Amino acid sequence: MMSTHLTEHRDRGRNLRKSVPRSSHGDWAPSVDRPDPVDLIESQNADRVGWLVPIRRVRMVETPFTFYRGSAKIMACDLAAAQSPDLQVQLCGDAHLSNFGVFASPERRLLFDLNDFDETLPGPFDWDVKRLAASLVIAAEDRGWDRATGRGLAIESTKAYRESMASFAEQSWLKTWYSKVPVDDLLALAKTQGASKKQVKRGKRFIRKAKSKDHLQAAKGLIEFDNDRFRFKSEPPLLIPLRDIPLDVAPDELRDSVRKDFADYRSSMGDDVARLLDRYDLVDIAMKVVGVGSVGTRCMIALLVGRGPNDILLLQFTEASQSVLAEYLPPSRYEESGQRVVEGQRLMQAASDIFLGWSRSSRSGHHYYWRQLKDWKGSVDVAKSSEEALMRYGKLCGLILARAHAVSGDPAAISGYLGKGHVFDEAMGEFAVRYARQNREDHAAFAAAIEDGRLEAAELPA
Repeated sequence: MMSTHLTEHRDRGRNLRKSVPRSSHGDWAPSVDRPDPVDLIESQNADRVGWLVPIRRVRMVETPFTFYRGSAKIMACDLAAAQSPDLQVQLCGDAHLSNFGVFASPERRLLFDLNDFDETLPGPFDWDVKRLAASLVIAAEDRGWDRATGRGLAIESTKAYRESMASFAEQSWLKTWYSKVPVDDLLALAKTQGASKKQVKRGKRFIRKAKSKDHLQAAKGLIEFDNDRFRFKSEPPLLIPLRDIPLDVAPDELRDSVRKDFADYRSSMGDDVARLLDRYDLVDIAMKVVGVGSVGTRCMIALLVGRGPNDILLLQFTEASQSVLAEYLPPSRYEESGQRVVEGQRLMQAASDIFLGWSRSSRSGHHYYWRQLKDWKGSVDVAKSSEEALMRYGKLCGLILARAHAVSGDPAAISGYLGKGHVFDEAMGEFAVRYARQNREDHAAFAAAIEDGRLEAAELPA
């Protein structure tokens, strides 16, 4: 028997269809006063590390999909100009295909979930759904597939989101909160659904590879033993130890500043993890270039050593700038941008890294969030996925996104708005096709600005 509470919330969602019809999401078109997309991208570089910006550009310009990965600011501007139903959730803010992946839970299980929260803020649920749907069409076009294929991928992913949200709406809050997607369970499910031996074998290989990508494996490529101590290698411009970064500050002052920043990070942790951190010595810091759109933000890695060469902890602390959504949504409740990212991640992920924390630089005032550099990390190579594999992957991403929204929003109201039919799914398919077309145009404008010399793009070292 359906509870009165559930009925009331579903009715609220259904009533929102009057002000924002579900089919209207497919009518998207750029606003007449749409800002120049190249200007929006370049506006993000004002406070970035200047000599890294050309690397960001060369990574973004490679394909329309890599451009899309770095253009969350453009899409935020576009989505803010369109109508959305008043159904708020904790947004990822950049929920494209490549921001889902696998990682280890504290219980040492390999989970599949969202894994990027730099832009997280509360906002309308459809913004994340649209970001995901458009990424499927753009990925399909990058593979050379036709428009109908891309549209179908976006529709099926949205359908998975809608059906999963309906399921979460029926569950208790605790059951939704505890829900997870272990990778081993996915492999077992694939077997029952008729996956071929080759597909199962490929899945097992993926799991083994992800589990091999831990902190010790990362350490082999990043650190060296010199003068009886561990330290980071110097491989500019992608890995630069702090000792090699030209800064107008005395070495002793710099070391003291780093120690203060680490102490600030430690204070954001619970007593149990802080006690664990106390067993390690901080021995080196380096700047590391990561990602696509995030290149140019200050990303550092910290080397901590415990009992010996097999007791190493690698932490990554990344600059937390203002979310690209902040210009269009109410401000975050958190004064520290690093805390905004961490709290958003803890809310949206089924399980999070125990070393998640935040700090503010005592020297520069920049905000950072911290986590382990690698802990059983893995991601699907979208550029090499078959149509069947991308279809399954898109559905899984839709399920994961629904879970993240259900724990922070009102799943019954969202489900009431979405309904049982395919109206919203079809609208998302149409939106995704239209936005993919706009993304191609924006990418072409960005590429032209590089080609004619207006923007400098640096080739990466071999």
